Amino acid sequence: MHLAYPAVLSALLFCTGVYGVLARRNAILVLMSVELMLNAVNLNLVAFDVWLSRAAEETLHSGQALTLFTIAIAAAEIGIGLAIVLAVHRNRGTSDIDKLRDTAEGNGPDGLDGPDDPDDPGAPAVPGGPDTDTPATGTAAEKAEATA
Repeated sequence: MHLAYPAVLSALLFCTGVYGVLARRNAILVLMSVELMLNAVNLNLVAFDVWLSRAAEETLHSGQALTLFTIAIAAAEIGIGLAIVLAVHRNRGTSDIDKLRDTAEGNGPDGLDGPDDPDDPGAPAVPGGPDTDTPATGTAAEKAEATA
């Protein structure tokens, strides 16, 4: 068998995985896409190991050994990843990546919420600011000396 067949199949699997990671919004589907990419790498490792073992009589089959390590790492990754996704889904009620990113960064489109948000009507007013009737106390130099 030619090396081109498994290499092309591996490239197609990897590209499908990359598309899944970039286009999907569900965290479980993103994890499945990462697994698809790892399986494409495993296919490449085994294909090149078989191709290189034809040239040498005594081989160590290092591609197959690396594949076993990759499978073990992928199993651990999917176990921990699913546990994290299920915990987040239980706490937040969704596994949509965009909604999770919005809740982590804040409610506003620029990520500001709280006293730093200039458009927040519930934010405390700055003394001497444009929205208050309270005059500012002292100059900037006096404030700097008081804090020093």
